[in-house]
Amino acid sequence: MNRRQLLGIGGALGLLAVTAQTGAAILARRPANTGAELRSAVPLPAAFTVPLPLPAVLKPVGADRYEITQRETVLEILPGIKTPLWTYDGTFPGPTIEARRGRPVTVTHHNRLPVPTVVHLHGGRTPPESDGYPTDLVLPDGWHDPGHGTHMHDPRAVVTRLTRDYTFPMDQRATMLWYHDHRMDFTAPAIWRGLAGLHIIRDDAEESLGLPAGSRELPLVIMDRAFDGDGGLAYPALDPSLRAHPGVHEPYLAGVLGDVILVNGAPWPVHEVDAARYRLRLLNASNARHYDLEAVTEDGRRLDLVQIGADQGLLAAPVTHQTLPIAPAERYDVVADFSGVPVGGLVKILNRLGSGRTSEVMAFRVARRGADDSRIPSVLSADLPAWNRSDAVRVRDFSFRAGQMNGGHGWLIGGLPFHPARTDVTVGLGDVEVWRLIADVHHPVHLHLAGFRVLSRGGKPPLPRDAGLKDTISLRPGESAEIITRFDGYRGRYLFHCHNAEHEDMGMMANLEIG
Repeated sequence: MNRRQLLGIGGALGLLAVTAQTGAAILARRPANTGAELRSAVPLPAAFTVPLPLPAVLKPVGADRYEITQRETVLEILPGIKTPLWTYDGTFPGPTIEARRGRPVTVTHHNRLPVPTVVHLHGGRTPPESDGYPTDLVLPDGWHDPGHGTHMHDPRAVVTRLTRDYTFPMDQRATMLWYHDHRMDFTAPAIWRGLAGLHIIRDDAEESLGLPAGSRELPLVIMDRAFDGDGGLAYPALDPSLRAHPGVHEPYLAGVLGDVILVNGAPWPVHEVDAARYRLRLLNASNARHYDLEAVTEDGRRLDLVQIGADQGLLAAPVTHQTLPIAPAERYDVVADFSGVPVGGLVKILNRLGSGRTSEVMAFRVARRGADDSRIPSVLSADLPAWNRSDAVRVRDFSFRAGQMNGGHGWLIGGLPFHPARTDVTVGLGDVEVWRLIADVHHPVHLHLAGFRVLSRGGKPPLPRDAGLKDTISLRPGESAEIITRFDGYRGRYLFHCHNAEHEDMGMMANLEIG
């Protein structure tokens, strides 16, 4: 890679500097985000004026069976402006699936969109045939491959037309997962256009803890978008039809950021709450934007964000934060206590990594006093795995860096771009391994099938926010980390990749074979 190519990915965004002596990329500074921001071309509403919507819970069509139709629709996201979207069942985000631990769920997806799709249950402990491998496409009616037939180069691809059943055993801890499109080379624009939704797993043990529940449990899907002059979602795709030519225009190779912050599909919303504890189930569903969240009252006082859960369920014990960084695809389960806020008072959720309008996320208006018998137990869970370094049968090293692929810009793992026909890592079923990860810029690294624990960051103990069982770890520029996991559950082909969705589409995925 020459100096100009490297700067096209990183240096043009002020992320990397290149030494004349070696031509190697070195860390110059730690920016808030990796990516470039699109600017909306329509009037934007004032913050904290649009009510917070809550995603509808999908009704089953039989015992633990669900149906979802992927289709185009037009919705009002910005007040008075119509926006075309690609949706799951006509809503944005898609409908929430509620499941019980240990009770398998089958979801039938019908593809009525103009392009192939793939559904991945992010964080799911799922057999490979239902994990949403990027070439396991569901083709739309009348689809004729325009020349970008990635599944044709994958002898293991399982391709169907119109419909596919995905079966999820739900043999995992209670937690909040999410489902999204995972089509090879086109994940980023498909998620941007609306293909994402929540999938919550519940169990008796969690429900017995006395945590805030019912109307005081709020799923909050945070994402950024930008709007063009006609009210559509702006996105710098090289091929806006998303049919043949993947990728984005050069200024956005490091990631696409929007200038509008949406929560549950609404811009900078406000939600009325009681003066009581609330369970906030946070998902960063942005393509590339990182947030550092804080809850601030009108008199400048920070409310504690008491973390009770991570990507893969409850922590062993609560962890209290004043601010909480959250990377793309990460989930945090926190409790906020509004009992000390006067009726009529406003609590803003702010983003310390934002500037201008992106420094605000949403707000809560305390509307009334109310009884509150919820609690936060000092012990939340006793079923977290206790893997030790001594249990690991091997240690592996992976670098996540910019590089060349097919003569152009790309993002690579271990110096290689993704190819579906190549096996990158083979592990034995039941093996415990330690993986050492190192990044050049921001990379939220996601591992399919297996949850993991963070062992260290930069050779030091993990951070407080690293507690619990995770499936996505946020690596900051120049940062290294160690994770440990046990590869059990199912044999077959899985993935690990960066969840900056533009990086993922430009090669930053690798194959994991569990045998």
